[in-house]
Amino acid sequence: MADRAVERATAVVIGAGHAGLAASHFLSARSIDHVVLERGQVANSWRTERWDSLRLLTPNWLSRLPGHRYQGPDPDGYMTMPEVVDFIEQFAVSVRAPVRTDTTVQRLSRTDDGYRVATDQGLLDCRAVILATGACNVPVVPPLSEGVPSGIRQLTPFDHGELRELPEGGVLVVGASATGVQLAAEFRRRGHPVTLCVGEHVRLPRTYRGRDVLWWMAESGVWDQRYDELDDLTRARRLPSPQLVGTPERTTLDLNVLRSMGVETVGRLAGVRDGRALFSGGLRNVFALADLKMRRLLDTFDQWAREHRHDDEIDAPERFPATSVPESARLQLDLGSGDFRTIVWATGFRPDYRWLDVPVLDAKGQLRHEGGVVDSPGLYALGLPVLRRRKSTFIHGIEDDAREVVDHLTRYLGHGARHRIRDDACCSR
Repeated sequence: MADRAVERATAVVIGAGHAGLAASHFLSARSIDHVVLERGQVANSWRTERWDSLRLLTPNWLSRLPGHRYQGPDPDGYMTMPEVVDFIEQFAVSVRAPVRTDTTVQRLSRTDDGYRVATDQGLLDCRAVILATGACNVPVVPPLSEGVPSGIRQLTPFDHGELRELPEGGVLVVGASATGVQLAAEFRRRGHPVTLCVGEHVRLPRTYRGRDVLWWMAESGVWDQRYDELDDLTRARRLPSPQLVGTPERTTLDLNVLRSMGVETVGRLAGVRDGRALFSGGLRNVFALADLKMRRLLDTFDQWAREHRHDDEIDAPERFPATSVPESARLQLDLGSGDFRTIVWATGFRPDYRWLDVPVLDAKGQLRHEGGVVDSPGLYALGLPVLRRRKSTFIHGIEDDAREVVDHLTRYLGHGARHRIRDDACCSR
């Protein structure tokens, strides 16, 4: 490796999804020479890490990137995965992003004046790097999975082919965020008996007062809350994705709907012992907390509508039935009985930083950063949960984050020293 020629660029962006391409757009606007490295093709994660039936949770009218908006015939619909890929590809072409596809980053390390990026296609030295590889590279499977009997098939949302053709019999879905509830509904529609393990979750209606609930999130300013305005940033970054689904009918998919379909709800999976799955109690409290948080959020929307005099043009306030609590939720399940053949771990995702040879990870393997400025001079991140705002991980949320991160990078290059982002000195709100 030491004998190979080393190429130079001022900046390197790792990842050619919507976050990396937005960074490229702003780097080009500031005349900073750079390359975008992608292990597969543009929008690779959208191509390879989502199952076929998935649609965006955000309505099409909300899908936008810098200078690039949804122009199709169904603004109130939800893009399919092929449509998302097309949307991001069109953006890459429009901004003439200098993307190098099929280029896998094997190692990122420090040098005297910046970073060395080692790839399977060669070496790159640069002064600054933007990590735009996403937050959902690897599915999280808890250690207790090791106790599951060998006759049970264990899958994650990344196992697309196997999810399409499950063996006959019951399915235990662990996790009740957006992914878990969508998979539970899909398996039930195929005729499988489904049991859903429910822990902390975020309940939302698909529409509220005649508008998509995400219209309220955007218009009321909830999504624009900054990371440095939140009381508990760590908790905000760990919140599960809301129980939403994108369908042409704009339907709500919550636990009440799943129960009406015949999905059994049980508590959080607390352990697997002697071939038995053990569930925590307290479902009533878990449901009540999710219902309370939803009501508080809807109250926030109502207050915003009153203060901005929108009440006359929007439907009247709504309230929704409490989440139905099973009369006697089971506390354990015999995995060896033959009734259940599959467990699907919808227990979240994490970034993959195995190639990152820079000491910037905390004890839990999370990137140490302040608003996308990583704890190493000239190193930045985009596309992580609540990076700079609540909307940071959504397609429409990347523009503001990318602009501000590239602004900081530009100042770093100009001053040759690291400067933390501060409200009054560095960024406009």
